[in-house]
Amino acid sequence: MSREAMEFDVVIVGAGPAGLAAAIRLKQLASAAERELSVCVLEKGSEVGAHILSGAVLDPRALNELLPDWAANGAPVTCAVREEQFMFLTGANAIRFPTWLLPPPMRNHGNYIISLGNLCRWLAGQAEALGVEIYPGFAAAEVLYDGDGGVRGVATGDMGIGRDGQRKASYQPGMELLGRYTFFAEGCRGSLSKSLMERYGLRQGADPQTYGIGLKELWEVDPENHRQGLVLHTAGWPADNGTYAGSFLYHLENNQVVVGYVVGLDYENPYLSPFEEFQRFKTHPVIRPTFEGGKRIAYGARALNEGGLQALPKLIFPGGCLIGCAAGFLNVPKIKGSHNAMKSGMLAAEAAFAAFAAAGEAAPGALLAAFPEALAQSWVHQELHAARNFRPAFAKWGLLGATLYNGAEQLLLRGRVPWTFRHHRPDHASLKCKSDCTPIAYPKPDGKVSFDRLSSVFISNTNHEEDQPAHLRLTDPAIPVAVNLAEYDAPEQRYCPAGVYEIVCEGDGQPRLQINAQNCVHCKTCDIKDPRQNITWVVPEGGGGPNYPNM
Repeated sequence: MSREAMEFDVVIVGAGPAGLAAAIRLKQLASAAERELSVCVLEKGSEVGAHILSGAVLDPRALNELLPDWAANGAPVTCAVREEQFMFLTGANAIRFPTWLLPPPMRNHGNYIISLGNLCRWLAGQAEALGVEIYPGFAAAEVLYDGDGGVRGVATGDMGIGRDGQRKASYQPGMELLGRYTFFAEGCRGSLSKSLMERYGLRQGADPQTYGIGLKELWEVDPENHRQGLVLHTAGWPADNGTYAGSFLYHLENNQVVVGYVVGLDYENPYLSPFEEFQRFKTHPVIRPTFEGGKRIAYGARALNEGGLQALPKLIFPGGCLIGCAAGFLNVPKIKGSHNAMKSGMLAAEAAFAAFAAAGEAAPGALLAAFPEALAQSWVHQELHAARNFRPAFAKWGLLGATLYNGAEQLLLRGRVPWTFRHHRPDHASLKCKSDCTPIAYPKPDGKVSFDRLSSVFISNTNHEEDQPAHLRLTDPAIPVAVNLAEYDAPEQRYCPAGVYEIVCEGDGQPRLQINAQNCVHCKTCDIKDPRQNITWVVPEGGGGPNYPNM
């Protein structure tokens, strides 16, 4: 069967905050100019918001600019931050820091505790009301190029392909979505964005991107333990001084609390398990009481960009651009990126609309040079420039040294220093051999506050069609045993937060790597952390993966 094709002015891959903000802004500009402009958004999740996972405390700056009447129009942004705390945890105690000692980016006055998934669902409704076409359940699996090597659009993945690569009776070919411009808003470590960076050399001149893995749970807690509007962050235990890690607890409405833990993926000990660190964190005597008698409702995990300004790739290429976390606009000390993602999408939309106006009905045929130029003059760049040394300071001096340095730079100098620290190596190159490290003895989960992986994956509502080609691909099937197991004790068994990777022994006693792809929550950690970069994450059939409620 041949693929059908649909043509649009702009095709957007990903219905997260960046993609939806871009779509809305394009339609706003077209309406103001009384012009027709066709915009399509593809979303691999079963619905908009199904794959969205973030803390999240929202800085409403970009939302105010995009939709000033958001409150009157029912945006799910209602839980204002009323109180905030920061603690340094030791094994049994907590040192509380007064908020006036926190650098300004870490303060949350005027912000809101939200479900980013629910905000994206609402933004999708605003976009559709403006005429944007949104297609959930369709995974963009391939970039399409024109004869000159420019991006022409994307193709969705074929449906109904069996695990053996043969077409089943339910086979349906993918569809081509062609655009005069294509925006890639896939989020952190997007598979198509990764291929574009390689094809066009977008990372030339940039530092290696560095990442974290964020794990999150949604709880319904005892009313006596709930303080609506409270934002709590911690550093310290259970992480050691050399591991970048920290937690968040955000008290939403309706006795709900979100709790999360972030571990920098530049950690060195192959025995470290981010999932187990998260579960152990919740057992701290200062943290545990919040969850006693409560009920865990949802679980998920997602990688996040932490490299900041010096790790940003080039944003444009012939026929398109990278926006949002596909590029990496997280402000690390602020612990927020959604506002920057939205603003990047808005600026890209404005650049594309200006290109359409200049080119008339013909294809623009030129780079969106106005986009990175506008970004460089925006408050996004100002934020990231002030925050640029925060994360690399931890790699340079560890927790204690970086805390002292960042306190001075952020609190006293507001990031206005003449130097820039660099990221010197990618995260996958940071693991030490198992012979140089000590195994970590994690406590067994108690089923009350701490849990195992499989019960956690169950409440992520993750589902994949099992009879389909594996979306976790090994370049060399021998490496997991010959290298990863032999040198690092198979760290994929621990860095995966969903139990996807297991070393099992066959009848002859020989070990092999078993991949339980149906468990995958699409966090992308394996694509980032595998020491030989032997694992490649590609999109499964559209609609597969987690289905996050209120996350």
